[in-house]
Amino acid sequence: MIGIIVPAHNEELYLDDCIKSLIAAASHEDLSGEAVEILIVLDDCSDSSAQIARAHGVHTHPCNHRNVGMTRAAGARRMLDRGARWLAFTDADTVVPYAWLAEQIAFGADAVCGIVQVDDWSEHTPQVRERYDALYRPVDDHRHIHGANLGVSSEAYLRAGGFKALAAHEDVHLVADLERIGARIVWTARNSVTTSARKHCRCKEGFGDYLNSLATQTLLG
Repeated sequence: MIGIIVPAHNEELYLDDCIKSLIAAASHEDLSGEAVEILIVLDDCSDSSAQIARAHGVHTHPCNHRNVGMTRAAGARRMLDRGARWLAFTDADTVVPYAWLAEQIAFGADAVCGIVQVDDWSEHTPQVRERYDALYRPVDDHRHIHGANLGVSSEAYLRAGGFKALAAHEDVHLVADLERIGARIVWTARNSVTTSARKHCRCKEGFGDYLNSLATQTLLG
């Protein structure tokens, strides 16, 4: 079984599109009918995120961590307990391509680090987008790490010690631990996901805060 884990904190505006894309990816013919289970980890949600998830028939797990590392780890534990051999992680404000899972599995690696793209820059100035494009490398062997586009074998995840209880950069620390144990990591640009560039982001020091920092640098520069 392949397990998909999505942390969500009040994501009613984005979650429907996210889940629809995951259901499509789970049906890819190259997965040869292997079971795929989608888990939305509802972290202190007070909006309609739970109802949206349940309307799609996917698994949900409520928690009150308000800590993305703990939330991802809780989701991973649940999928491991259900027998997942591969763990795929994305975010609730993200849409994955149809081949997202199939390409992760096809690499035959211990872990796959993918890239992200933004299709709506309306909350930012053109200067922010220009600075982002100048700094970001959407190519193979890129070395970008995104919790919104990450896959890891269950065996490697456990050997690396899993996600730490960190409020930010939990994905970076996991990949560092995977490197420490000698895991084979693929850094691919083939299966880019589309994520939100919203200013009011859910995770401090995450992708949204990075974009906000570019705005500050643009003003100072």
